[in-house]
Amino acid sequence: MNARTLEQWIPDIKESLKASTSTDFQRIIDEFLPYDLARIHSQLSDMEQARFLQFLNEEQLADMIQEMEHDQQIDVLGRLDQEKTALILDLMDNDDLAILLDELSQEQKEELMRGMRDEESQFVQNIMKFPPETAGRIMTNRYVWIPQHYTVSDVVQKLKAFVSIAETINYLYVIDQERKLVGVVSYRALILAEPGETIVEIMNGRVLSVPVDADQEEVAQLIQKYDLVAIPVVEADGTLVGIITVDDILDVIVREADEDIQKMNATGGKSIDFHTKAVNAAARRLPWLILLLFIGLISGTIISVFEQTLEQVVALAFFMPMIAGMTGNTGTQSLAVIIRGLATKELSRPVVARLLARELKVGIMIGVICGIFIAVIAYIWQGNLYLGLVVGSSLIATLIVGTMAGTVIPLILFKLRVDPAVASGPLITTINDILSLIIYFGIATLFLSYL
Repeated sequence: MNARTLEQWIPDIKESLKASTSTDFQRIIDEFLPYDLARIHSQLSDMEQARFLQFLNEEQLADMIQEMEHDQQIDVLGRLDQEKTALILDLMDNDDLAILLDELSQEQKEELMRGMRDEESQFVQNIMKFPPETAGRIMTNRYVWIPQHYTVSDVVQKLKAFVSIAETINYLYVIDQERKLVGVVSYRALILAEPGETIVEIMNGRVLSVPVDADQEEVAQLIQKYDLVAIPVVEADGTLVGIITVDDILDVIVREADEDIQKMNATGGKSIDFHTKAVNAAARRLPWLILLLFIGLISGTIISVFEQTLEQVVALAFFMPMIAGMTGNTGTQSLAVIIRGLATKELSRPVVARLLARELKVGIMIGVICGIFIAVIAYIWQGNLYLGLVVGSSLIATLIVGTMAGTVIPLILFKLRVDPAVASGPLITTINDILSLIIYFGIATLFLSYL
């Protein structure tokens, strides 16, 4: 495919769809990747989409569907006949198919899976029996396993037969007579070996694996630490049941990040995207925002308590939003550091101690720099040295408190076995608003006679 963008190809694709045969269409479309096919499909009219699906073969359809959102997947499958649907589902990756089926009713599942090969259908149903977000839920049976008595020549012959359906051949997994995992052979080791050598002679007996009930985040950490492209999944007795490939782990990482971002932005961890209806988006945001609304009323109460101070020195009101905003910002920055550390399981007791000490130093440094800067501005603006001292010292104190709040609160929640991502940005900001107002007006009241 030349340097033309996908959008520039759309007119040619639409023109080829009008042709009486699919020859021109296939000539153009063969060079596009599955993700591009999904994008092209979304830019066609209903009539063009029907023709588009008719011209694609089963392999292209299976690959394209895996790149679509759930609603789009169901829509495409609903336009195909039962026989073609079964062929496509057989070709789809097991874990992707399990995700697709998981959101359907039992009746819809049975209707879609009718006609699938028994082996594929059974494996997908077994996957869906595992708890969500576990290794068993994201594994696939598209891998090459080798009996330990095979020779290199035997393995090469098997690879030729199964390479077209395997997700990866970078690693070949060695099993014994009871299908228990006993080793792994890299493709590199295989091609360097002599044809008559046995697999036992060239395999690595120290093979990393994960149990079927392992948390998917733990699997992601293993793959990241050891730079793997796939990892085998075993049952409690060591029986090999599937593998997880790095592309599926990337999907897991993206989903987990999305969930944490949603929680940190007070949307309850439920995804809100361009396709979410306004009513649903509002319903997901409202509970947290209503809670924060009531917490925010405390800020108003604090201001009313210090109303006399504010009336005597009106200039204090000018700096109030700045102090509250800066405190909330620094708290959110610290929160992001903690959430990342907890997600990667890097926070041991010594690490937490060092982190608290570091964040305290960070809070002091940014507090002193920003405090001096704003104190000079306040003094120049009002010509009152004490006003500058009040505003500057208040900002120093609130930035230190805000930084520590953004660090300590998620750690406390984690210790209480509460998802630390619920210590969302808005929550930290609201709490820091309250703390900053108390500190600001408290210091102002102490120096009231000098202002």
